[in-house]
Amino acid sequence: MEIKRLKPEKPQGLVVVITGYGKGKTTSAMGMALRAAGHQMKVCIIQFMKGDLYTGEWDSIKQLAPFVEIHATGKGFCGIQGNPYPHSEHRKNAQDAVDLAKQKISGKDFNLVILDEINNALKLKLVDLEQVLDLLDQRPKQMHLILTGRDAHPKVVEMADTVSEVREIKHAYQKEIEPQPGVDY
Repeated sequence: MEIKRLKPEKPQGLVVVITGYGKGKTTSAMGMALRAAGHQMKVCIIQFMKGDLYTGEWDSIKQLAPFVEIHATGKGFCGIQGNPYPHSEHRKNAQDAVDLAKQKISGKDFNLVILDEINNALKLKLVDLEQVLDLLDQRPKQMHLILTGRDAHPKVVEMADTVSEVREIKHAYQKEIEPQPGVDY
């Protein structure tokens, strides 16, 4: 049996926001990267907060080359889990990530760009609202842009085409179960 492939009559890039306090925002974005690679689309993932602790997606993404690349630009989650870096260092890294995002978005080499944890970076004042809105405005019309992280700003939500909120109902940490490889990181 031949599998049918759909093609939209009017292809258009989408802005997708994945926010909320439940588990699965980055995982959802990684699923979109996997799906896009299956369509031989070029994907760039920029992680604004991750970079100090290993996470499994770094090595699995390498298996999707040359379609997907990942840049972990952060120094961990600012102000939590005993993170030792000052706000100024987190901000510098986030500003570098914004510059990288501008480059990747304006270069037009990618079909989909994921800005992982950018909502958190905005809430923590590591990036400015104007910078995020500029990234949305500069996006080529055919490019998909995914923004993840808690506390999505209302103006970002307003500009998005699709917004999903991940809501926590129950989490293993409430039973004092440590984060588990392959599921939590």
